[in-house]
Amino acid sequence: MNQVIDRKYQRRMTLLLSLTFGVVLFDRNAASFLSPFIAADLHLNFTQVGLLSSGLALTWAIAGMLGGVVSDRTNSRKVPLTICIVAFSVCSLLSGMAASFAMLLSARLLMGIAEGPILPICQALVSQQSTDENRGHNMGVTHTAGSALLGSFLAPIVLVPIAQAFGWHGAMYLAAAPGLLMAALVWKVVREPAVAVHDASAISGQPTGFLQVFAFRNILLSIVVSVCIVAFVIIGWVFMPQYYTEVLGFSPGTMSRMMSLLGLSNAIYAFIVPRLSDHIGRKPVIIATCFIGFIIPFSLLSWHGSALLLAPLIFVGACVGGAMSLFMGIVPSETVPARLVATAVALVIGVAEIVGGVSGPTLAGMAADHWGLRAPMWITAGCLVVAIIAACAMKETAPRAVAKRRARDARLASAPPAGPLTRP
Repeated sequence: MNQVIDRKYQRRMTLLLSLTFGVVLFDRNAASFLSPFIAADLHLNFTQVGLLSSGLALTWAIAGMLGGVVSDRTNSRKVPLTICIVAFSVCSLLSGMAASFAMLLSARLLMGIAEGPILPICQALVSQQSTDENRGHNMGVTHTAGSALLGSFLAPIVLVPIAQAFGWHGAMYLAAAPGLLMAALVWKVVREPAVAVHDASAISGQPTGFLQVFAFRNILLSIVVSVCIVAFVIIGWVFMPQYYTEVLGFSPGTMSRMMSLLGLSNAIYAFIVPRLSDHIGRKPVIIATCFIGFIIPFSLLSWHGSALLLAPLIFVGACVGGAMSLFMGIVPSETVPARLVATAVALVIGVAEIVGGVSGPTLAGMAADHWGLRAPMWITAGCLVVAIIAACAMKETAPRAVAKRRARDARLASAPPAGPLTRP
């Protein structure tokens, strides 16, 4: 990685790409936060509510994987990113025009195609234009801070009152507005990374593709962890709003504030968790945050009190969301050569979306139709168990932690062997 990098540009680029992905998540999560209004208006069952999320996740994943490969093979980041931002802004309007389940599902499928490549390309940009000591922090902020602040915290606070006053269609139209502004800013501010253009391995014609990426064990383990945590998060996005209103009896206003709390906590953890992993390592942070994540499903399953007392538990448990950038972006980017970064990140995100994002909400919706809304909460707890097991098998990639381990191993190797014990 090129270490001669303007730190001011690093911060400016990271902030802009983080906000850009935040706008993407604001739009993607709109259907989840508005699900009580949409379900009532279009007469949807829980399975159909889950399918709206699963359908978008499927096309998001396929487009993301293809977009990552194309970006690596063409050594282009900025142009495809700008095109995707404009495209999803246009597609977002179609969701607001939907008058049936079929129309809404079709609109969400198109939106997934436009949005899928955005995060892999953003993470490739940040990975290639960040110094080693700041890469984890910058990629973590890009992945989580903006998406949590705009997509999870601000979205329910803004969209639910608008849906109450003007209907969910009007709220969907609002979700489309900021994209064109972000596209213009990305085109003006973001630079095409020198590494992508001048990487000697890319020039020499070395292959870029999924088969090369699969050769790294960390990629396979990152996929497993990502599948589980994506399912954990998306099932929560889709079914927690109705769980709050139908099982816990919270009002729509209280529900929107509780959902926004997830966004606020993730925005805060986006700065804390990746920075902590820069110092102590990616692996222990992933494992610890997954353990803490159990607080959310177990609290919801056993809760009988007020929302005010539940809120701190949800805030703490949501730290697992702050770790998503580690196994979905940072670890893959530190595992593979620079010419494979976008492909690796896209592969991890794509498989996670297909298996966790598509299957998770659909199966959880079917389980909720049969056993009630408590079933999705038990499914999320099971996801955390599998994620912890896979994370334990990962190899550490944080530059500082790896350097410390190598220095320790060198000291042990150079130490003189202990002589035999002799009696005086």
